[in-house]
Amino acid sequence: MYRSLQGQLLIAMPTLGDPNFAGTVVLITEHSDEGAMGLVLNRPLGVTVESAVPILSDFVAEDASVHSGGPVQPEAVLVLGDFVDGERSAAITFGSVGFLPADADETLDPTTLVRARVFAGYSGWSAGQLEDELEEEAWVLVEARVDDCFTDQPETLWRNVLRRHGGAIAVFALRPDDPSLN
Repeated sequence: MYRSLQGQLLIAMPTLGDPNFAGTVVLITEHSDEGAMGLVLNRPLGVTVESAVPILSDFVAEDASVHSGGPVQPEAVLVLGDFVDGERSAAITFGSVGFLPADADETLDPTTLVRARVFAGYSGWSAGQLEDELEEEAWVLVEARVDDCFTDQPETLWRNVLRRHGGAIAVFALRPDDPSLN
């Protein structure tokens, strides 16, 4: 039976074999029986929005970094916003979090956003692929919080969300970055 996971976080488990997702937290932004789309929340690229896509600099904090949303279409630019009024969003993912419209630079007043984050690329799964990966326990699901999407400490997000999950899964938050050095 199909159940939408939109608005949930996927927490990559150490058993996930895909290096694109090692240590990641992914927000599921869309999910249907045809597949899923998401954004990696904890991979800043070290390039500022001002230098990469200056037209969007009014929507983000000064010196904000572009984040890698995933391995699919890394040249695509997506902007996730925390909206004062969700009706201004092109598509709400959960709560007040949604995507900026494509023409936001021309039509959207930056004051309609509490905050925003710019992503290069996204993550995608074909029909049934994400469900299979969940069944293989490659990911753990956690309820998303707005602050997860816009954290100013993306390097600690994976561990923090694992701790929040609790139970036996929280032990993974204690895992060293390189277990071979243990």
